[in-house]
Amino acid sequence: MLEPSKTRSAEEGPWAAYHPSPEAPWDLRRVAHLHRRAGFAATRAEVERDLREGHESSLRRVLEGHGQEAGTRSDLEEIAGRIGDAAVESRDPQRLKAWWIFRMLASPDALGERLALMWHNHFATSNRKVDDLAAMRRQIDTFRRLARAPFGELLNAAVRDPALLTWLDAPANRKGHPNENLGRELMELFTLGIGHFTEADVKDAARALAGWTIREGEFLDNVAAHDDGEKIILGQKGRWTGADLVRLLLDHPATARRIAGRLCETFLGEKAVSSGEIDELAEGLRTHGLDVGWGVATILRSRAFFAEANLGNRVIGPVEFVVGAVRSLECCDPMPGTLRLAEWCARIGQDLFYPPNVGGWREGRAWLSTRGMVARANFATALASWKELGLDGPPAILRDTTPERLVADLAGRCLGKDPGGGWKARIVAEARAGASSEAGAARRAAAMILSSPEAQVG
Repeated sequence: MLEPSKTRSAEEGPWAAYHPSPEAPWDLRRVAHLHRRAGFAATRAEVERDLREGHESSLRRVLEGHGQEAGTRSDLEEIAGRIGDAAVESRDPQRLKAWWIFRMLASPDALGERLALMWHNHFATSNRKVDDLAAMRRQIDTFRRLARAPFGELLNAAVRDPALLTWLDAPANRKGHPNENLGRELMELFTLGIGHFTEADVKDAARALAGWTIREGEFLDNVAAHDDGEKIILGQKGRWTGADLVRLLLDHPATARRIAGRLCETFLGEKAVSSGEIDELAEGLRTHGLDVGWGVATILRSRAFFAEANLGNRVIGPVEFVVGAVRSLECCDPMPGTLRLAEWCARIGQDLFYPPNVGGWREGRAWLSTRGMVARANFATALASWKELGLDGPPAILRDTTPERLVADLAGRCLGKDPGGGWKARIVAEARAGASSEAGAARRAAAMILSSPEAQVG
């Protein structure tokens, strides 16, 4: 926390509002950056719109949930509802994954879906143990609905969520026979983080949560099963219940720091801000009642977000990569088969609804395994070739074009810049060398750009 004498004004520091300048202009690079970080990449029309209308209008659209236009549907909730219902009834997890991919592509609120994906990794829950697609779908709907809410609302909903309670063995926790899983992960992963609690805190947290269970698929606070004894949690003594425990955790400064860190991991690249600057954001979150929407808006409007040091330095996760590639090639209407897209996400390393453990997926450079990079290249080739992904024809962007025009367009929207050093010329030459037609060369060029090392960071 900054000392009062060192508190910066609203016009200073990384969290001050970004205003275009000769050193940091509102240009193609920053438009592409906004959409790749706060959503899933932009189409050519969306880039042109944002360049024309300026950064304030563009940011407002993203924050208010209508920054994505291509492929969106006015009947989204109706159609997504039918797809989701059918997926649950089929008992096929692949169809539920396809439901979520459909939403990512068809929703105008790319930021909302991006945040739901973030919370899916924060409150990591796997259907491998839950084995209930209706519960998993409802959990993601909760993350989407409360994605921008004060964190207290989200946390209270999450720790009463049947899927999460099943995943962390809450029904096994009862008076006299404590199960520590929910209490431990509530402290270690969802709020405070390691180093801010003791084993004694975990034991008494488990006692406080006794009676939180599931009945007929719904959360039940079974008062008869409460442990009414005195407990000491985070140095405070009382006859604490589960609701009291959540309140104590929300009041602790480490929770604000944990949420600030999570938001920075999502929207900022490595070393874009210092630990002290994350502390400053955490203090702002505490002042604003842990309002996640405030935190997201602060980051996306900030100098730090649009600073040169934050451009092109965050590894794109598998789901972001797949959905972003589809949008970059403007395969929006019709879109590829979402079942196949979900399968590719899993091959690249992120199997929706199946995080590897309670800590979720390791992000950042961990995504760039040899196997993952090969899978990304294979997906890019499949998408550019179109048939394997259920499209009736090549994307419009690959028709009636030349490799030169295509490379110039995609380099701008996927990378935000020309990498230099003859990069474009090399792509064009290699694409032409392996193709017998202009159309074939364009497809090869698209696959090469999407799978290039430069396109794996945004």
